[in-house]
Amino acid sequence: MNQVPAQLETKSHYEILDGLRGVAAILVVTFHVFEAYANGNRFTQMINHGYLAVDFFFLLSGFVVAYAYDDRWDKMTQWDFYKRRLIRLQPMVIMGTLIGAALFYFQGGTVFPLINETPVWKMLLVMLVGFTMIPLTPGLDIRGWQEMHPLNGPAWSLFFEYIANILYALIFRKFSKTLLSIFVVIFALILIHYTVMGSQGDVIGGWSVDKTQLNIGFTRLLYPFFAGMLLCRIGKLIHIKWAFAVCSMMIVIILFMPRIGGPEHLWMNGLYESFCIIILFPLIVSIGAGGKITSRAGIKVCKFFGDISYPIYITHYPLIYFYTAWVIQNKVPMAYGIWGGLGLLIVAITIAYACLKLYDEPVREWLRKRYLVKKAS
Repeated sequence: MNQVPAQLETKSHYEILDGLRGVAAILVVTFHVFEAYANGNRFTQMINHGYLAVDFFFLLSGFVVAYAYDDRWDKMTQWDFYKRRLIRLQPMVIMGTLIGAALFYFQGGTVFPLINETPVWKMLLVMLVGFTMIPLTPGLDIRGWQEMHPLNGPAWSLFFEYIANILYALIFRKFSKTLLSIFVVIFALILIHYTVMGSQGDVIGGWSVDKTQLNIGFTRLLYPFFAGMLLCRIGKLIHIKWAFAVCSMMIVIILFMPRIGGPEHLWMNGLYESFCIIILFPLIVSIGAGGKITSRAGIKVCKFFGDISYPIYITHYPLIYFYTAWVIQNKVPMAYGIWGGLGLLIVAITIAYACLKLYDEPVREWLRKRYLVKKAS
């Protein structure tokens, strides 16, 4: 019996999009470092719109999923699709949860008082549930932030990513471009209504299992993911020189933009965020997908950033819990603590790369051979 690949051949990557995902992921870590000094004030926080990186990730995911699978449904079943997505995403979900569990009791104190009251069996139960991506209700909160994944907060976005993949496989992949466009417009209007007419003036949230937070999560998910899918299907890419540098700078400017309008004019910031998500992020993806990297150094940079993007996103937050507790409990000034934040970023990149090479890639290769390779005589 010989081993042959199950139906699907690997497609080439959009190298610049891989690199941009890494740029956004590193900015997420930096955003969370500065968040420790904000005292919960969303109006004065440094890298004020860093949370929009999640919405950018959703748009990238929709584009990449459509590119990878839209023309392959005659060669695979829904279960084949789910297996591929699980093999791509789930190993690092488990690793992020394990890291969160390993560091959990080192994060205790006045910032997270529930930690010292949490018995080991309960933490282990939360860890096991976290492996499955099943969201936890506030009743099983073991930290005090009411996260659906209290050992590794950013896993909330993976929960919504999985929902988007299921919706794609069950329903949206069958839509014509016209019908998909109608839904994307509806999702855009929902996003605008929430950000401009809502009580926050931003899209912050989505990480708890309650009506308000779930509403935010779905509002953040639906437009960017399916707009990315539509963008891929339309195929109107923009070709310019220095695409990676231009797109990277655009992402930096968008995420670093200070809060607009203040508490008195929430709609102004909501309008800015809607414009970024609905117009600027698709523009960046169009430029990134249409650009070319010609130098070897540029290819290596984009590959490295792309390789670590998901691992760093899904493993860095247990370090942030520890860092946040240290800064707040000890009233560490930014001028001093920022050096610790720089060290955290270096450690986070190191952990991400080590997890990628020593765990994620070998595990995914084993799973691929075990579940995605068919035997042929």
